[in-house]
Amino acid sequence: MEQKMKNNKYLVVLAAVAAVLLVISLLLSFYWSSEPEQFGVSEQAEAVAKRDTPVIGYVTTSTLIAVASTLLDKSGGYISNDLLPPGVWLDNISNWEFGVLVQVRDLSRALRKDFSRSQSQSREDADLAIAEPQFNFDSDSWVMPSTESEYRAGIKALKRYLRRLSDKEESDAQFYARADNLRNWLADIETRLGSLSQRLSASVGQRRINTDLAGDAEASQSTESPTEFEVKTPWHQIDDVFYEARGTSWALIHLLNAIQVDFADTLAKKNARVSLQQIIRELEATQIELGSPVILNGSGFGLFANHSLVMASYIARANAAIIDLRELLSQG
Repeated sequence: MEQKMKNNKYLVVLAAVAAVLLVISLLLSFYWSSEPEQFGVSEQAEAVAKRDTPVIGYVTTSTLIAVASTLLDKSGGYISNDLLPPGVWLDNISNWEFGVLVQVRDLSRALRKDFSRSQSQSREDADLAIAEPQFNFDSDSWVMPSTESEYRAGIKALKRYLRRLSDKEESDAQFYARADNLRNWLADIETRLGSLSQRLSASVGQRRINTDLAGDAEASQSTESPTEFEVKTPWHQIDDVFYEARGTSWALIHLLNAIQVDFADTLAKKNARVSLQQIIRELEATQIELGSPVILNGSGFGLFANHSLVMASYIARANAAIIDLRELLSQG
């Protein structure tokens, strides 16, 4: 009898410990799932430039560093490679992180390929040549090496470039604020947002006509495709795509605000500043706080909301404005 009572006490203690751990995990889940606040890019650049001389490209580079650092240092840190609770459960914030990461990768490539080079035959910047591949490291690696350590190495390389960029004694680090450079990077954004818009719209399923070869009578493709096909995002991926789009938009809001500063003269000459501001305004609408604990997926004109279609609307409008801005920048 006494032994049975001891066993019951052990079970009660174990149950209490399990309950406490569960409550702690749930509280951490809510805290870690919170998305970072937006920050002012000019204010952030001024805080960084205590000893540096702000030059063309300083705000864009410092903003890229801040966005990448936020990815690693937000509440809960970097979660996408977590193997233990509660991080392993938090797929929404992991997809948010991936959306941000894609934009960090795209801009770091644009810095290395276009913004820091005067022409196609010029030598690439040594630090940017290190930073870009670091951010393209596996986003799910836990150890040996960890994703965080690789991304921090990329941030360090960007910081070295930033210091050299603002050093008047250094002439090999440059940032060229030209319309063609900006157009190239905007083309990357255009394809990213176009894909996200399609995936968000496919939350309800659609029959689509194959337009892969439209516009070119001489075009061909490797294998035959049906003239019509159904596109539908699987139900278990709907919230994943939604939060990826939300992370993408969060990153782009900051990066485009930075571009607005460094490319101020270029945008003024093309009378394109308002167009860029409208893109940012559309993306800011994607960051409105959700009024529902889950991502609803009602039919297009049904009784319940469809958050994916609302997000797709803002993304599509921003993408259309980017297409118009690229056309504006191409004009003489």
